[in-house]
Amino acid sequence: MRWEMLTVDFTNAFVQAALQEPIWIHVPRGFRVVGQTEPTCLQLKKSLYGLSVAPRLWYEHLYQALLEDGFTPSSDKCLLLKPNMIIFLYVDDCGITSPTMSEIDAFLARMRIKGFELTKDEGISLYMGIQFERNTTSKSIAMTQPGLINKILKATDLTTCKPNRTPTHQCGLATDPDGLPMEEHWNYASVVGMLLYLSTNTRPDITFAVSQVARFCSNPKKSHSQAIKMIVQYLSGTVNNGITFSPTENFKLDMYVDADFAGLHGREPQDNPISARSHTGYIIFFCGCPLMWKSQLQTETALSTFGAEHVALSSGLRTLIPLQCVLQDMVNMLEHHSPTPTVHSEVFEDNSSAYLLANNQRLSNRSLHLNVKYHHFWEQVRNKTIKISQISTTEQRANFLTKGLPPQVFETIRRYNQGW
Repeated sequence: MRWEMLTVDFTNAFVQAALQEPIWIHVPRGFRVVGQTEPTCLQLKKSLYGLSVAPRLWYEHLYQALLEDGFTPSSDKCLLLKPNMIIFLYVDDCGITSPTMSEIDAFLARMRIKGFELTKDEGISLYMGIQFERNTTSKSIAMTQPGLINKILKATDLTTCKPNRTPTHQCGLATDPDGLPMEEHWNYASVVGMLLYLSTNTRPDITFAVSQVARFCSNPKKSHSQAIKMIVQYLSGTVNNGITFSPTENFKLDMYVDADFAGLHGREPQDNPISARSHTGYIIFFCGCPLMWKSQLQTETALSTFGAEHVALSSGLRTLIPLQCVLQDMVNMLEHHSPTPTVHSEVFEDNSSAYLLANNQRLSNRSLHLNVKYHHFWEQVRNKTIKISQISTTEQRANFLTKGLPPQVFETIRRYNQGW
């Protein structure tokens, strides 16, 4: 399905929405109302940037106009669909895709007639700081953020550094309460913020490393700034890399989920509860292309490797199930296939006990302590919209989201997930 795509920016978006109730403001400093000597106030006719209700009013204004144009909301209210057109919203920006550019131009013309002020960007080569490059020969799309990476290199004074093969050491990053204070003059939290935006959009390979350094923004030590430098040194050798989408004909969602049981034990002080926490990591693919991924410490202490794996499986499925609903909405509306297929999902788990509990759904003395909230997906397994499959640890694509790995293993998983 090769559709045309472009992005649209709504000019002064919040001001275009009408107010639903009277709002009064003081006269701005430096202005006066002709004929008035006493202090007075003004009534707004339109929404204004800075109002707490402005974002909601803008969304409702645009949402109603799209409904009138024939769009139907999906399970995600920022994704609207109609036959032969998809539109996704992000505040005052939106992306549009359709089989032909003429259909998009006709839609934009109707929006202008309704009073919307907007500017059209040709194609979708750059959106939210992310570069898109389509390769017609290999039928693939590459997503990269070289501009942001170069900004990070400049912010940390590492533009001429020697690249690393991996973004983190194999041992976990600890609180280091007795460590030396950070020596660098750059803003730790600001750099972490840029790394988070990069890792969540185009670089799953640094997600685990970034999740570690993000824990210490309030009191960074020298060891933490050194960990950031290692990430940046890794990025310096991969500035123009990101994710390459090469869709397959396998029309389903695949999720690889993994957990690292008590990975900080022996690294954190024993009186710190974090030392017993496990780490969750999962990555979700659609038609062989990575869509979403996550790496985070679990909020509860697991009592075994099996418990940590089951908690990770449940956490990943809380993301996968809503995504499955959104994709089913798209399939139903677009009717690209005939008959309309059901979007099925397959989850790959490398822990035997977690795999057996997910499929057999029989509690034992070892699993009775697991909270009911971690069994929410059993119904989907029973009706076969989700399939839990067992794989070996060497096939686990989520491995680099839970722990630091040797360079060769890390690069193998990165090639499977990101295409390079």
